Amino acid sequence: MVFGLVHAFWSYYWAFGGTWMLDTVGQWAVVSQLQQPLQAFLVLLGIGLLKTSAAVIPVAVEYGRLGGRRFWRLVSWVGGIELVLYGGIYAATAWLVLIGVVAPGAAYDGPVMLGHALLWDPLFFFWGLSLVMSLILTRRRTYKKQ
Repeated sequence: MVFGLVHAFWSYYWAFGGTWMLDTVGQWAVVSQLQQPLQAFLVLLGIGLLKTSAAVIPVAVEYGRLGGRRFWRLVSWVGGIELVLYGGIYAATAWLVLIGVVAPGAAYDGPVMLGHALLWDPLFFFWGLSLVMSLILTRRRTYKKQ
């Protein structure tokens, strides 16, 4: 949950006009915030709410605060695996570019590559990994009586 809430925090921070580390997401984010502030606010607020929900729902379900356990666990499994794959692939790719194994494309942006290699994608990866691990550890076993 903590990794997801950290991600959500940044979305809220940028939605309400913060600019620190915005360039590590992409130049498009900086331009959007400057040229279309209302649209950027709405998009980033929506992303923040989605991340917050994705971080809090599995915990709320596990503590019995939200019904639909089987449904939400299935959604969490899908989301957790996607976060592991997305974060892992993109972090690894960014690292391969940074260390020179993969040649960067014409649209190469140093701060973006560093942000993805060192912060954003590892956060996605560890969020997904911790979610999947928690799902494994909290599964309920059913035993057949013989």
